[in-house]
Amino acid sequence: MLKLLTDRLPSPAPMLRRLDRWVPWSLKCQLVEPQLNQLFGRYIREGEFDLLAERFITLRLRDLQIQLTLTLENEQLRLSQQTGEVTISGDLETFIQLARQQADADGLFFQRKLVLEGDTELGLGVRNLLDSLEWSLADSRIGTLLLQLEALRQRLPSAVRPFSPSVG
Repeated sequence: MLKLLTDRLPSPAPMLRRLDRWVPWSLKCQLVEPQLNQLFGRYIREGEFDLLAERFITLRLRDLQIQLTLTLENEQLRLSQQTGEVTISGDLETFIQLARQQADADGLFFQRKLVLEGDTELGLGVRNLLDSLEWSLADSRIGTLLLQLEALRQRLPSAVRPFSPSVG
């Protein structure tokens, strides 16, 4: 019965894409920026994120068709509507594996689960920075939410596939 139910659940991706389009820019900034600055605040104050000052990096979640561009401004990570100098693309699950340090970034790039386009030096600098820091997604509310979404996805693996009624 559970399999029948989960096979018929629609993918959450269209809903998340719609939310991304409908949520006003200012609200996105109010929701995301404090979480990022809470998560990485100590490292920002120590100057670890200075490589992002006046630079722009885009993180693209391919499966959700959502992207965020980040910069460092006045010692705060900020969302930007400017085009990133470098784009790192991958599925949500891949970014979560990377954030949880369950997978090696180099391995993910070689497997093409992560793709780096644009200013490679900046992209590798950010990747090396994140590899060198001790942090956890669970240290912020947005990270906790992502972990909960991933746990749900693992319990209901077919829920992330588009609905396709069976014939017969």
